[in-house]
Amino acid sequence: MQPRDTPPTQPPTPAAPPPAPPAAPQPAAAPAAGPAGAPRKADAAYDVLVVGGGVIGLVTAWQAARRGLATAVADPAPGGGAAQVAAGMLAAVTELHYGEEALLALNLAAAERYPAFAAELAEASGQDIGYRRCGALSVALDADDRAQLRELHAFQQRLGLSAEWLGGSECRRLEPMLAPGVRGGLRIDGDHQTDPRLLTAALVTACERAGVAFHRSLAVRLRVAGGPGAAGSSGPAGPAGPAGPAGTDERAAGAELADGTRIAAGQTVLAAGSLSGRLAGVPDAVRPPVRPVKGQVLRLRMPDAGTPFLSRTVRAVVRGSSVYLVPRESGELVVGATSEELGWDTTVTAGGVYELLRDAHELLPGLTELPLVETGAGLRPGTPDNAPLLGPTALPGLHLATGHYRNGVLLTPVTGDALAAVLTGGELPDVARPFAATRFGRTHQHREGRHA
Repeated sequence: MQPRDTPPTQPPTPAAPPPAPPAAPQPAAAPAAGPAGAPRKADAAYDVLVVGGGVIGLVTAWQAARRGLATAVADPAPGGGAAQVAAGMLAAVTELHYGEEALLALNLAAAERYPAFAAELAEASGQDIGYRRCGALSVALDADDRAQLRELHAFQQRLGLSAEWLGGSECRRLEPMLAPGVRGGLRIDGDHQTDPRLLTAALVTACERAGVAFHRSLAVRLRVAGGPGAAGSSGPAGPAGPAGPAGTDERAAGAELADGTRIAAGQTVLAAGSLSGRLAGVPDAVRPPVRPVKGQVLRLRMPDAGTPFLSRTVRAVVRGSSVYLVPRESGELVVGATSEELGWDTTVTAGGVYELLRDAHELLPGLTELPLVETGAGLRPGTPDNAPLLGPTALPGLHLATGHYRNGVLLTPVTGDALAAVLTGGELPDVARPFAATRFGRTHQHREGRHA
């Protein structure tokens, strides 16, 4: 098995998708709706088409619709995907890695935004997203792990982050179920959690209420207007803007779906997670360099009565592999996660389950008495620097919101805000600019007029 990391984001197929909600009412630009409000299998036109209905695609669509843009989402099962697997840690400080200071700034901005975002989404959807201000505890089980954690603490302090060093007995006073061998730990009161399944369900409802149209089919090809062989395929944004890649007059103009529907859109957002690099029709110059990274996760059931089994997120490094335990108020305990570079495989393996339970048992011995209620695997969308790709590409009309790797749930609020800004004619916020979609040697970014 490979070293473990945080939960996966955006798998191609959800383990247990929620029931498909009814489609939202169609915007004025769209054709008449079919039965039950579903768009007919015919051309439809929108200001914005979001390809991908995972947590990132949904928040992008919701924020675009809130700003008055006629918006659609193309996904076979909106609200499914990786949210059915992810643990939902909001761990900007706990997950700090050397060399990721720019990403730290984005993560901290997301963590600061979360309370207001959770309240806005609850008001818009009428649903709770399981946001808990519970804090986190990173512990060491041997002398080597303790030394490594001490180094991380020193790094956090140099960056001005809030983290308190505790001895082993202090850690056990906070969490009495911890193993007697815990040698010390870091208490981080600013890292919290949310429930990704509740989060995506709320986003689906909020999108419906905001008028987002759901096309429940897979996007198979990007539609490109202008250039050779593309005459006459203009979208609602009107005439083509600045030249596309290699000086052409091409621009993104929507997508074709597996069910035959052709969607025209003034702006298209590619938010398909690990599948973002596989959409046909995307020019090579702007194709996102996203790879799938498999993660296996377990769910157990904590006892209902007596003292809480675990009150906060706990993580450790055991035999060189990271393991975390995330307790939910519902009584669920999430244990994860493997990190495996195995292409598109999402098989749950006996070895993966065994290693997660073995290492979690060393951290929390009483865990082996709990019922194992679910196993799952999904795919994180990794990039060359393991940071997201956000905003306009060199192809006018095409934006990226993908590549969030370990941090998809954490970065949900700031991604929605950033994409809403560029979709309404603005620029990426300063904190998001280091993660511009054009940063990996792509041709220069084009600024364009955007249909509002």
